[in-house]
Amino acid sequence: MQKQFLAAGLLSIATPALAETPILQVLTYDSFTSEWGPGPAVEKAFEATCACDLQFIPAGDGAALLARIQLEGTASDADVVLGLDTSLTAAATATQLFAPHEKNPALNLPVDFADPNFLPFDWGWFAFVYDKTKVTDAPKSFEALAASDLKIVIQDPRSSTPGLGLLLWVKAASGDRAGEVWQALADNIVTVTPGWSEAYGLFLEGEADMVLSYTTSPAYHLLAESDDTKSAALFDEGHYMQIEVAGKLAATDQSELADQFLDFMLSDAFQSAIPQTNWMYPAVTPAAGLPQGFDAFRPAKSLLMSSDEAKAVRDAALAEWQAALAR
Repeated sequence: MQKQFLAAGLLSIATPALAETPILQVLTYDSFTSEWGPGPAVEKAFEATCACDLQFIPAGDGAALLARIQLEGTASDADVVLGLDTSLTAAATATQLFAPHEKNPALNLPVDFADPNFLPFDWGWFAFVYDKTKVTDAPKSFEALAASDLKIVIQDPRSSTPGLGLLLWVKAASGDRAGEVWQALADNIVTVTPGWSEAYGLFLEGEADMVLSYTTSPAYHLLAESDDTKSAALFDEGHYMQIEVAGKLAATDQSELADQFLDFMLSDAFQSAIPQTNWMYPAVTPAAGLPQGFDAFRPAKSLLMSSDEAKAVRDAALAEWQAALAR
């Protein structure tokens, strides 16, 4: 009798624990989790398949994600990090905090991609976006931009992946002359913001003529606002690519659920949300294809360093940038 009572008691204690909904925490950048970003749609769609609670943890802009993970180490509450890009993956791998994914998905990227720890979820080209009603003669190169009196707003490469992308864009396009290019551009820069959202907001408020963003940004204004006044300046030297990725943290206590999320990330349910919420190209083209007008500003030439190359030149490129802006 006592044994039966004891067993019943233990069952009553264990049942709530067994019934607890597993939680998957995904560390990502602020705009991904915003009401107009992919986060809400992704959360709803994944939770319908996983019997779990998907929680996004916003942490500033893309480059801030790596800094946070480096600070928290194995004590991080996150299970997955979503929003690094290939300019940061070598540094992220060096932390030894990420687990290999052992997946080989079919991707629709303009370049070959293979990384044992990270999987791409979207990509795009950086570009300077402007208002056609205010800028009638858009520059076609960094040199032409520097020679103009146009005012631009950019992002800090220490906290923002677009900011770091611009740093690598100038380096890839100009090589040893990158420092000179930054010195010439310094007078055009109105301000440097911590992240993309702040910079784009200043541009929309009329604080600058151009903002560092993406070739797909005008598509947002066209498709979401029926506004065809925004355009992207296409540069003769080519445009630097960004490939955004996600990876599972090795210390996660939700390893299977994290793997399930990475699989879901490349499914049509996730990828179809990317074009008109994150306004980037999906890593896997959705069954419905791309929205009309999404591909209006396609550069003739793509620039991209490998993750190791980006890591190798980052410090020197950052020093050139800081020296030019300090003058």
